[in-house]
Order: sequence, then structure tokens, then C-alpha cells
Amino acid sequence: MRGIFKIALKLLINDRGKFAALIVGITFAIFLIVQLTSIFSGILAKASSTVINTGARVWVMDPSLQNPLNTIPLPDYVLDAVRSMNGVDYAVPIYSGVGLIKLRSGDYQAATVIGLDDTSLLGRPELIEGSIEDIYSSNAFIAIKDQEFAKLGKPTIGTTFEINDHRAVIVGIGHVPVGSLFGIPTLYTTYSRAIQYLPNMRFTIGYVLVKPKSEAAIPGIIRDVAKIGYKAMTDRQFQTKISNYYKYQTGVGTNILMMTVIGFLVGLSISGQTFYTFVLENLEKFGALKAIGAKNSELVSMILFQAGFASIVGYGLGVGMSALLIATGKQFVPNYTADIGYWNLFLAFILVLLIAGISSLVAVRKVIRVQPFEIFRG
Repeated sequence: MRGIFKIALKLLINDRGKFAALIVGITFAIFLIVQLTSIFSGILAKASSTVINTGARVWVMDPSLQNPLNTIPLPDYVLDAVRSMNGVDYAVPIYSGVGLIKLRSGDYQAATVIGLDDTSLLGRPELIEGSIEDIYSSNAFIAIKDQEFAKLGKPTIGTTFEINDHRAVIVGIGHVPVGSLFGIPTLYTTYSRAIQYLPNMRFTIGYVLVKPKSEAAIPGIIRDVAKIGYKAMTDRQFQTKISNYYKYQTGVGTNILMMTVIGFLVGLSISGQTFYTFVLENLEKFGALKAIGAKNSELVSMILFQAGFASIVGYGLGVGMSALLIATGKQFVPNYTADIGYWNLFLAFILVLLIAGISSLVAVRKVIRVQPFEIFRG
């Protein structure tokens, strides 16, 4: 079999035009598949940015919440009830809203305002500049240095502006693991200041963040919260809920899926047609091998080896190109969102195997049916 594979490789590589066309088709398909699924992965990660950045283990929310973008305010008694439950170490409120900022230039800019519990500051960002204690100063806010930071005019410590006609002062510059998805900057302040600066409904608690005494206490906390008519979810469950919302209740998941299928079909059509033409042009060589004693199983192995070799090379080039584009995009394009993970690499690998298998199927049937006497009769 080793000799058979050497012959197969030489036949494939010596026809440089067909080999190049085959590699380009597969590379382009894998590039599209990895790029699109990476963008989708990045969107899902950024959609859960508040959950990831806060780091709370259990989130209590209104049971009717469907769209995680719009919080449903909770009555104050929910916070007291959760604090009294067995297994709860402590529970704190968090506020999330959008404020309209008037910059010093006179321009207006919307910003997400996160109000942290005044006592614990649970979910506070990692500071690059300034001290977290300064958040208790008058009119104090912490600006997050992410892709949207420049929309605030690249503020420094001491920069002042207005939020909903209230004076605001930047006392720190922070960093969070995951940036915002929706193209607006993020500010952190205390819970009491957030509800003072931003217009609110009768209730102001967006979520109740719970730290359980142990992991074993979480199921009991979830049941106790359900008894009072509200819903508790772990951070991972909440992230899954957000992901499912974008997958199934918006057009994002459907559009990405359709474009991924199109990328697969493009690669399949190009590689399938090119590989079939390659086999037709080399049919005499396969017939000659059959005439000198090569078995059908060996010829099938040759075809599968050629298709597999071209697919693996195309897979490597496609993933490499996608990774290079993502790295370049994150470096130079502020709002670029894409994350390569094991799942989309595995998906691309499965799809490239399908491309190789389907492309070689027709070629295998053609080679098996060829008769040596037809070759030599010509």
C-alpha cells in the first residue's frame, strides 16, 4: 500500500493546475466556514458579556424574562427573601441601564451604565488606572477601556461630562474580559448613583446576584426562589439562555447557518468538479494499474488518499487564513468580533471530510468500472 500511496501522491501533485484548483476550492470553503462560525461564536460571547464580566455564580430574575437585553425590574422584597434562604452566603442587587452622555465636545453618546452594590461592589472591573475606592466619590464613574472606549473621547482620570443632565467624573479606567456587543461604551458606578442618574420604573433591581455557600446549595436556592415566583439560574445556564435567544429568536443564527451551508456547497462544487476532471484525465493510468494487477480496493484507496490529502492541506490553509484574518481584524478593526474555538475547528474538519468523501464518491465509481482492455484498445 505504501507504493500505491506514493503513486497516488505523484499523480495528484504532477497535475499542478488541477491540484491548485482543488486546494483553492477546499481552502476557500474552510475559510468561509471557520470565519463565519468564529464570528457567530464571538457574537454569542459578547452577548453574555455582562454575565461573564460580573462573575456571579447565581442570577435571580423575573421568570417572564425572554430577551436578556431588557431586564425586568424586581421588587425590593425579592432581595430580602433571597438573602434569608438556606445556602445563600450573600446576595446583592445589580443595575443595568443605558444613559445618554453629553461629551465635552458637545456630542451625545449612549452608554451602558452598570450599578454595582454599594457595599460589596460585586462584579467590579479590573482597574488599569485609578483606585476602586474612588468610586464612592461624588459623581464618580469608571470607564471601560474596550473597543468602544474612543466613543467617550478617550477620557482620562478627571474627565467630566454629563449623564442625563447629571455631572459625571471619570475616577478610573477599567478592563473587562469581554467587551460590549452593541457598539456602545460601558461605565461602572455604584448602585445608588445609577438609579439616581438614570430614569427608572417603580422598582430598580435588575438582577439579584447570589453567592452560594457551596455548589451543593445551588439546587436548593433555585427551588426556593421558584417558590416565591421568581427564577434563579447559574451563570452558565444564563449564558446558555442568552445564546439560545440569539440562535433561535433572532436572525443571527439562521443567517450564519445559511452562509455556512453556502460555503460548504461552494467548496464541494469546486473540489468535486475539479477532482472528477482530474480522475477522468488520469483514467488511462488507473486502467494501466488495474492491468498490471492492482485490485479495486487499492485503486479506491488511491482515490480516497488523494481526496483526503488535498482536503487536509486545504483545511490547514483555510484555518490558517481565517486565524490570520481574525488576528489582524482584532488588531486594527475596533468592533471586529470573532473567536476561534475547538467546536468550529471540529465542525470545519467534519465538513472537509464530507467534501473529500462526496468528491471521491463519483470518481471511485468511475475508476472501478474502467476495464484495462478499453485503455489498451485505444
